[in-house]
Amino acid sequence: MHRCLLPAGAAVLFLMAAATQAQSPRDLREPGSFAGITNGQARSLALFGELAKVLMHPRCMNCHPADDTPTQGNDMHAHWPPVTRGDNGGGAPGNSCGACHTEANYTLIERASYRSIPGHPRWGTAPIEMAWQGKSVGDICRQIKDPQRNGGRSLELLHEHLAKDDLVAWGWNPGEGREPVPGTQRILGELIKAWIDSGAACP
Repeated sequence: MHRCLLPAGAAVLFLMAAATQAQSPRDLREPGSFAGITNGQARSLALFGELAKVLMHPRCMNCHPADDTPTQGNDMHAHWPPVTRGDNGGGAPGNSCGACHTEANYTLIERASYRSIPGHPRWGTAPIEMAWQGKSVGDICRQIKDPQRNGGRSLELLHEHLAKDDLVAWGWNPGEGREPVPGTQRILGELIKAWIDSGAACP
């Protein structure tokens, strides 16, 4: 009987693709589901591919723009009203983020094209060195490992930030009418930890 044998790397990619097709876009796989990938680097790459579903979701990307203007919505359209990053990411004097984005999500009573205004005490645009928009999964991976482009964080502090920061947690509670990022912050934290422990490989 004729048998077709795939190279190990191709077999891993085939299994990853099959598993992804079976997933809902709202799902985030637990790290244990990658245990069957015995090659350490391949498992690390697969883990980062999974956690990238969160990093590259519009809820996160909108506040990590490539220029000084954040975006809005799942389609990442231009922010309205027009705003700019400002010196500390909180907007410009007289047009600060906090003028509209209060300390908590605000659900609108009146009818509008949106149902809520997101809010958090530290609402703002990420520093320009942490810009993600327009970058590949591999570019973002290398960026978040680089202390000069990730807010001065070691891999351990990166894990702490993504797993426990309450502004990051907003992604799962974005307000009425807004799609949350996949999974939970707990699963994201576990994926980051497993990715680091497996060598923090980048595509």
